[in-house]
Amino acid sequence: MNQSALGTAPARPAPAEAGLHARVLDHLGTAICSGDVAAGSVLSIEDLVDRFQVSRSVIREVLRVLASMGLIETRRRVGIMIQPPGVWSVFDPQVIRWRLASDGRMAQMRSITELRTAVEPYAAWLAAERVDDDEASELVGLAAKMWAAGKAGDVARFVELDIEFHRRVLVASGNEMFAKLQLIVTEVLAGRHHHHLMPHHPDEHALQLHIDVAQAIQRRDGERAREAMVETLEQGYAEMKSLWERTAEPGDA
Repeated sequence: MNQSALGTAPARPAPAEAGLHARVLDHLGTAICSGDVAAGSVLSIEDLVDRFQVSRSVIREVLRVLASMGLIETRRRVGIMIQPPGVWSVFDPQVIRWRLASDGRMAQMRSITELRTAVEPYAAWLAAERVDDDEASELVGLAAKMWAAGKAGDVARFVELDIEFHRRVLVASGNEMFAKLQLIVTEVLAGRHHHHLMPHHPDEHALQLHIDVAQAIQRRDGERAREAMVETLEQGYAEMKSLWERTAEPGDA
């Protein structure tokens, strides 16, 4: 195992075992998802106990969680092997969060945007058929609040409302599997804000597109709701890519 790849462990462990578990899990998960600990690398419990200065029980619980996410596999007489990205639980919100914290951030953003573009427009189309009048009115009101927050430059409030807007559209589709994607949408929208991939003032056209989606759903115009949602997602990705390129950070390959 390349010890330096795991970075420097915090000097003071948290007093509670739950805190220790969270600290080590986040450290290892980030290192694996960023590629600092490469696929095929082999770890051992003894090395990890020494590295993080925690008990074997804490390390075992961390490894159990990482294994459930597909990031590692314990092999007899070999050790704890880091698994390639192809077997990771890529829909797990924690895995998404770790990948968004890596240099592969834009590749993860692109992948999720492609997924959202395949699902959310159809969710909006279904919502136009299935939403009740009160839910439709609330969605229009939410879009109006987004407009106000965006125009005021209150990015934190805008992100909070944006997450709620897309969550409601997915739920309003009436499809329980679509609704579960709200966890992924929350991670990527929060990640945009956290990693400075949002403009200080959301584009006016983007604000209008959210209003268009909500109003089309309220009018029961599924086709227009679908079209406006496609435009919303495409514009959002274009904004992220432009901001990423201007910061001269790693590309989206």
